[in-house]
Amino acid sequence: MPNPSTLYKKYIMKTKSLSILISSITIALIMGVLAGRYLLPHKVKGSGEDHAHPESESVSSQTWTCSMHPQIQQPEPGDCPICGMDLIPLMESSNNEEPRSFSMSESSRALADIQTSVVERRYPEASIRLVGKLEYDETRVKSLTARFPARIDDLYVNFKGIQVNPGEHLGLIYSPDLLTAQRELLTAYRNAPDSSIARAARQKLELWDLLPEQVEEILKTGEARDHFELKAPIGGVVTSLNVSEGDYIKTGQQLFKIVDLSRLWLILDAYESDLGWLHYGQTVEFSVEAHPGESFKGTISFIEPELNPKTRTVRIRVNVDNSSGRLKPGMFARGIVNAQLAMGGKVFVPELSGKWISPMHPEIIKDHPGTCDVCGMDLVPAEELGFVKESTSEAPLVVPSSAVLRTGKRAVVYLEKPDSESPTYTGREITLGPRAGDYYIVNEGLDVGDRIVTHGAFKIDSALQIQAKPSMMNPEGGGSINSHNHRAQDDMATNIKATAVAVSLIEARQILNSYLKLHMDLANDDLNSAKATLKNMMEITGHDGPLPDLIHEMLNADSLDGLRKPHFETLSDALILTIKNNLGAVSTTLYIMHCPMVYGDHGADWLQDSEDLLNPYFGDMMLRCGEMKEKLAANLNHGGHEH
Repeated sequence: MPNPSTLYKKYIMKTKSLSILISSITIALIMGVLAGRYLLPHKVKGSGEDHAHPESESVSSQTWTCSMHPQIQQPEPGDCPICGMDLIPLMESSNNEEPRSFSMSESSRALADIQTSVVERRYPEASIRLVGKLEYDETRVKSLTARFPARIDDLYVNFKGIQVNPGEHLGLIYSPDLLTAQRELLTAYRNAPDSSIARAARQKLELWDLLPEQVEEILKTGEARDHFELKAPIGGVVTSLNVSEGDYIKTGQQLFKIVDLSRLWLILDAYESDLGWLHYGQTVEFSVEAHPGESFKGTISFIEPELNPKTRTVRIRVNVDNSSGRLKPGMFARGIVNAQLAMGGKVFVPELSGKWISPMHPEIIKDHPGTCDVCGMDLVPAEELGFVKESTSEAPLVVPSSAVLRTGKRAVVYLEKPDSESPTYTGREITLGPRAGDYYIVNEGLDVGDRIVTHGAFKIDSALQIQAKPSMMNPEGGGSINSHNHRAQDDMATNIKATAVAVSLIEARQILNSYLKLHMDLANDDLNSAKATLKNMMEITGHDGPLPDLIHEMLNADSLDGLRKPHFETLSDALILTIKNNLGAVSTTLYIMHCPMVYGDHGADWLQDSEDLLNPYFGDMMLRCGEMKEKLAANLNHGGHEH
């Protein structure tokens, strides 16, 4: 017979189970009633039509998709399983009249965070960063040569680098020819001081580099001196010394070279893409390592007419005041030019508006016509040198860079249609000019007052793609994802290609240093070093997964070109995508570079940890081809936590 206590325990357990079951059924019934009350459509009194209650638009009924892979559709937010990007709400259009238009409800617009701004005229400002080196001002170099045969009996300046002032003695010379010329001068002045013979004798000595006060001393004493002091014609630093004591010198022999260092030249290298922003007379700010945290200024005085075919750069000459003597020739410098661009590629500099400038000496600027204080040339209006007057009519149309979707050859923006019953946006192709900071200049396609989407344009474009309407990627439309004809996303708005290789944030941090080393190997055209770097990268990633598979393919490449395209591009795009989606998670400041010539119709991107562009796709053949697209600032407080 069963133990009574055991039966009692079984009874209690059954009772509890039954209570739990009843409670669960009750809760489910209550939730069902509430769901029916709030989620099912309700009739509006006095109307023959059914209207859904606004609260039926809930997150649970929303479909979420990837802007880069629209075939991904999920019932809840999260990350794209292909590229790792945050999913966005799938927006449904209610406008079928215009193929490139898209309408949405107010709640959908708020959910998609669509932001707009008005197209305006303004002078966009760009900061052009340049590097270069300080050099002598060639117009302030003086060579002291022998005007007559002589012997160096004493040499007072006997080493290079010594500072001399105008008129200081350099050495003591003896010359029979000079002694004879002095006697001719004294004889001519005793007989007829105002005669042409006296004037010619005086001029002869002056042409022999005797200073006027030295000639006056000869006339004052009335004696010809057998030894004569050689004096400095200008002040500066002796940079060349070609004689020693006791040397006999011939006519035309170089004795000293003296350079006036009170003004220097800063020679900067400018890329082709920067030339439109640089003009004669602009101010350049620069810094040198010898004086950290301090900036110096100079003025662009010359832009060379030829491009260096190896570096693809043009030399820019900047006049720099060095009266303090703190700057030294040979110092490396980093310069920056802040330029405001106007119509027709001209530059707007407010401080030069309406001014007159010397065409040879840009530091000479006046409010009215006149002549240059240095060379005597006529001043010219600033407008003749590529500047514009202050006038709003000359300011170009500009749009924020975030509003533009680019595919290499085409640029698309989305305009907000005014006076629409619901938010409606229409795509339009435009012609872009140069980029200036966070803005693009628009040459064609927009008017002042147009309202364009500055945040969320890519979401609208993705929604049009999903509905097989004309979009940035598919201007003809068609090929919806429902028909399984969704074409590959080769060109994205950010010029980052979607790939099947997804790099996690942890992997990105682990391989970043190896990637930067690989970039240098390719820029140096060093295939062996590149493969050694890839082997080190493989040791970090292991041998299993999409990223290791890509590295395997790169290791199997038998040439630099085979490694670069498309493998290095694929790796670069994956890293850029991960790092951009996790801004601040990497402790190194990185720069996204772009070369437009990699494939002809569109370019390719890569990452660097320096602003000094080195092209990994062409190496030495076109090492400097490209431009910096974006700077990804480092997180200095990053503590190394993985997410």
